[in-house]
Amino acid sequence: MSRMKSLIKTSFLGGLTVILPVAILIFVFKWIFGVVARVIQPLTDLILIKSNLREIMADLLAVAIIITVCFIVGVIVKTQIGRFIHTSLENSILKFAPGYSLIKETVMQFLGRKKPPFSSVALVQVFGNETMLTAFVTDEHSDGSYTVFVPTGPNPTSGNIYHLESRFVHQVDVPVEDAMRSIISCGAGSAMLIDAYRK
Repeated sequence: MSRMKSLIKTSFLGGLTVILPVAILIFVFKWIFGVVARVIQPLTDLILIKSNLREIMADLLAVAIIITVCFIVGVIVKTQIGRFIHTSLENSILKFAPGYSLIKETVMQFLGRKKPPFSSVALVQVFGNETMLTAFVTDEHSDGSYTVFVPTGPNPTSGNIYHLESRFVHQVDVPVEDAMRSIISCGAGSAMLIDAYRK
């Protein structure tokens, strides 16, 4: 009887470990597609009016158009004339738009740097003792100090920001994805972090 219970339990858990990640992945992709579709809806509607395409094909075409436009604008602003036009437009109009400067600075923080944030994992000491927290390095400063984000498990999108001296930040050679998994699983799998720290 106990063997039957064990078989049922392991079979159920085995199936759950296969199905659940796939279901979550499908849900995330569906959510992302829904957000993108809402953003590009005006362009999609215009394409639908002008053509006989199905809505999903119109969405894909709208995304392709946006990517192409971004590429073309990027090429143009690299030229002397393009830079002049962009600077003039920004100084005369855009900088007076509410929130433009904040949005631009935020975008530049993620796209305008050589090393993107959340590209390295660290164990940090924030309490002045031997207690260490899993963190992601988000910025490195000219004086050698760091800004780190310490997420809370199992939800890595919430957490705290700390500004620490380099002696309290121990970067470890662990993939960001593995560190993220350990946070989502409330610390399970953290042995790789400790092993990397002790090497």
